[in-house]
Amino acid sequence: MTVPWTEAVKGFGRYLRIERSLSPNSVSAYRNDVRKLMEYVFEHKGGRLPAELTYEDLSDFVAFTAGREDTARTQARLISGIRSFCRYMLIENIIADDPSALLESPRTVMKLPEVLSVKEIDGMVDSIDLSTPEGHRNRAIIETMYGCGLRVSELVNMRLTDIHRSEGFVSVTGKGNKQRLVPLGSVALKEIDMYMECRMMMPVITDLNVLFLNRRGKKLTRVMVFMIIKKTAEAAGIRKNISPHTLRHSFATHLVEGGADLRAVQEMLGHESITTTEIYTHIDRSYLRDTLLMYHPRAHKS
Repeated sequence: MTVPWTEAVKGFGRYLRIERSLSPNSVSAYRNDVRKLMEYVFEHKGGRLPAELTYEDLSDFVAFTAGREDTARTQARLISGIRSFCRYMLIENIIADDPSALLESPRTVMKLPEVLSVKEIDGMVDSIDLSTPEGHRNRAIIETMYGCGLRVSELVNMRLTDIHRSEGFVSVTGKGNKQRLVPLGSVALKEIDMYMECRMMMPVITDLNVLFLNRRGKKLTRVMVFMIIKKTAEAAGIRKNISPHTLRHSFATHLVEGGADLRAVQEMLGHESITTTEIYTHIDRSYLRDTLLMYHPRAHKS
């Protein structure tokens, strides 16, 4: 089928949005990968059409970008974008065979995420000044993120009607607008209730149903939550390089270390694949090894 690049890229974007339900950021990243491929083809392959791409073309493109991409992880994502584009063209009958089938992604070194100890999280919570409404809000934010393993985007979009008190759950809208139910512990719920008493005295300019607001009564931004977590960690004397996602990693790590079933952790985190959740088993093994080296009488014998 003769389909020009502009039409193929536009259709690919629709496919990612509608059929794969990817987030706007993911759609933008994948489309950008395909545009890089298109520019390479026009410059080095005579401007052949998407349907005319061969394995050699894609392999040459990967080799061409290898020296330009910052990390193996970045290039692995680029190859993933190309594969998705070829899968889309197969579905739409633009191509009969997948030229990306034999492409190999570079091996990436697994970098374990930074994790806070329970003591460090307690220190963050205790360092917050509760003499202001923002203090109660920030305490509720930390307890909710750590207690439920939320992404920062899930936290800022959390609504009052998402909280199901009698069942002890919160409805979370994750990536691709997929919803899941996550247990809401008594500590997080108590902090939310204390924050709500202060919130009643604050102006509300945004939707009344939005849970976490700034001092002007508008919905918190992701950047604002990042700053809150950073400043709270500094106030607690924590020198680790942390972000809101660190609380999510800590939530999962502490569950796995405590013996939680990996499938249950996957469900609570909203991971599409169990492979993504399995990183926390590596963290757990690292923790066990450190424990052995620290306490076992034979660990330091030569």
